[in-house]
Amino acid sequence: MNIRIKWLRDQLKSMELEGMIVSNPINVRYLTGLEEEGILVIAPKENVFLTDSRYIESVNHKLTIEDEIVAYDVKNMSKYDYEVFFMCANDIGFEEKYVTYEIYKKYLQTYQVNLVETEGMIENHRMVKDETEISYIQKACEITDDTFEFVKNSLRYGMTEKELSFEIEKFMIQHGADGLAFDTIVAFGENTSMPHAVPTNRQLQSGDIIQLDMGARYKGYCSDFSRVIFVDYRKNEYEDSYQFVLEQQQKIVNAFKNGVNLKQVIKDRETDYHLKNFSVMHSFGHGVGMEIHEEPFLSSKMDVHLKENFVIAIEPGVYKAGKFGIRLEDTYQITKDSCIKLGKSGKNDSIISLKR
Repeated sequence: MNIRIKWLRDQLKSMELEGMIVSNPINVRYLTGLEEEGILVIAPKENVFLTDSRYIESVNHKLTIEDEIVAYDVKNMSKYDYEVFFMCANDIGFEEKYVTYEIYKKYLQTYQVNLVETEGMIENHRMVKDETEISYIQKACEITDDTFEFVKNSLRYGMTEKELSFEIEKFMIQHGADGLAFDTIVAFGENTSMPHAVPTNRQLQSGDIIQLDMGARYKGYCSDFSRVIFVDYRKNEYEDSYQFVLEQQQKIVNAFKNGVNLKQVIKDRETDYHLKNFSVMHSFGHGVGMEIHEEPFLSSKMDVHLKENFVIAIEPGVYKAGKFGIRLEDTYQITKDSCIKLGKSGKNDSIISLKR
């Protein structure tokens, strides 16, 4: 029996819905394990994966009787076939955050039912990870830790941001990652003032600050990790900002545990920023899982109580336009009494002297 689909059916029943159309590919994979393009239809009498001839063979190889899912090639289906799915059904759930207005109209015409918003129901359920999910995220963190060690031993004067970004991606793939969790951010010197800097041909020099933001993807699950490296020495102008960011991350970690109100913790951190006249340019972090950015987001606008086995990236940062930026980030698991880091990389060796 597919436990996640059973959970979904129970939720739909409690909402007095007779079925649901799941079109977000991340949610489809979460419920079925399938990566192929298509949508999942939870109909009153069966679970149907609609795909096309490019994927039908692959899908049928993966599905088993226990999955309780039937795959159909959409090219071989008539309008009557679609209508049969929801025969005698009235209210059907759909993912309003993912479906465009064009697709919404198509669903109305195809299924002849009343479509009801499900308000991110599956995404909310995904926030709490099971043991297998956490083990995959831990493995992604392990690969990222190994990559950071590789980076520290690979830096050389004159190398470009683009070259280092390429080396990071290659190392991750060669050491067990299925791919990158997101496009790697590598920035040197003044480029670090842009939180989402795109790697350029800027060359590495003595005295530079390096901002790294990277993550591996393992069996569909992500890690998220940021560090700054100071080449040969740390300039005085960086010191206050670096210590402040380090302190802010630790304050969040110390406060987070099961049941804590996220909103209040982040409001306190925003107060610290305002007292230092620092701008808050982005949230203090976010959930991590099958997507690199998932709910909950660490913002004072999000009134959420943390739950055990949430997995969250905590990433405070300080940025001074045209000069430098400093962001530190690690991936954490919320537990009953604490917040534990899933990676092992420290922050005490931020100054690295390069060999000439």
